[in-house]
Amino acid sequence: MGNKEKIYYERGTEELKLKNIRAHRLIQEFNTSDVEDSKKKEKIIKKLFGSVGVSPSIEHNFHCDLGYNIYVGDNFYAGYNCTILDMAEVKIGHNCMIGPNVGIYTAGHSIEPKNRNKSGFGIPITIGNDVWVGGSCVILAGVTIGDNSIVAAGSVVTKDVPANTIVTGNPAKVLKSI
Repeated sequence: MGNKEKIYYERGTEELKLKNIRAHRLIQEFNTSDVEDSKKKEKIIKKLFGSVGVSPSIEHNFHCDLGYNIYVGDNFYAGYNCTILDMAEVKIGHNCMIGPNVGIYTAGHSIEPKNRNKSGFGIPITIGNDVWVGGSCVILAGVTIGDNSIVAAGSVVTKDVPANTIVTGNPAKVLKSI
């Protein structure tokens, strides 16, 4: 299910710093935009993300690492305080709803303490079509969430979620099929 290849990176390189600054400038502009200026906000998101479908809606206080590794389908919605650490690709299908305070984290680090803070890796995350991720969930590196699934509020997703499934808990486990 999906590409699980690790992408390694060195923190503090000039190239990564410049990419991060670019993203943070766009994010700052987005987060300080007039709440009613949806056209401006959509224009910023289209400049920030790798690709964006029709009618994206992202609430205030959005954050990401690079932006260009994020690909969202049509009718994408993200609630307040959404954070996407996109050191690797994050692909989100059509008609997906992301609740408030959700973290989608492709990034990871070595378990060895020496130089842990100097480098890291990212593993892509894929979220299918018609997925609902409830508030305060965490989606970890390498996870694929299948079409039509629901991640219950407060869940921590550490493993792939099959299509047409509701998962809940920490770590998230299958509650039932839908």
